[in-house]
Amino acid sequence: MNATVDTTRELLLSRIRDVQDYPKPGVVFKDITPLLADPKAFSALTDALADLCVKHGATKIVGLEARGFILAAPVAIRAGIGFIPIRKAGKLPGATLSQAYELEYGTAEIEVHAEDLSAGDRVMVIDDVLATGGTAEASLELIRRAGAEVAGVAVLMELGFLNGRDKLVPALQGAPLEALITV
Repeated sequence: MNATVDTTRELLLSRIRDVQDYPKPGVVFKDITPLLADPKAFSALTDALADLCVKHGATKIVGLEARGFILAAPVAIRAGIGFIPIRKAGKLPGATLSQAYELEYGTAEIEVHAEDLSAGDRVMVIDDVLATGGTAEASLELIRRAGAEVAGVAVLMELGFLNGRDKLVPALQGAPLEALITV
């Protein structure tokens, strides 16, 4: 890593707060709200993610509900490309494509407007955290079903101990997975 990447990583890490026993006992929640409240840190995060979008030739960005929206929208503006929300099922009007995925206990479903992605689009998926990889994997399937190409996945933080990267590798089909921070 170069000095700029290390400095950015240190700044971002310094603004992520550990919350013990949330949402349940034994869990250490990584709270990014202090990072979002700090304009220097939020701007550094936006720049780093926008640079990855440009590096990988993205023409559109999808943000995963809900914190992915907070990160992806300013990244799209900074990179000069379009932003597309991927929402929980039932939140988008009109024709949608949907994809179910497995949760620890049950299933969930995400959707995208059918007309928002098409052949020729190179799409970067942006989210705050890569945990088990289920939502990211479902988003890759949606992107491809819409006829678009996956440019990659970029996250602020990867929870390495949950092995989400291992789950995503087959679904990435060679596209990059970039995590600014791995804990």
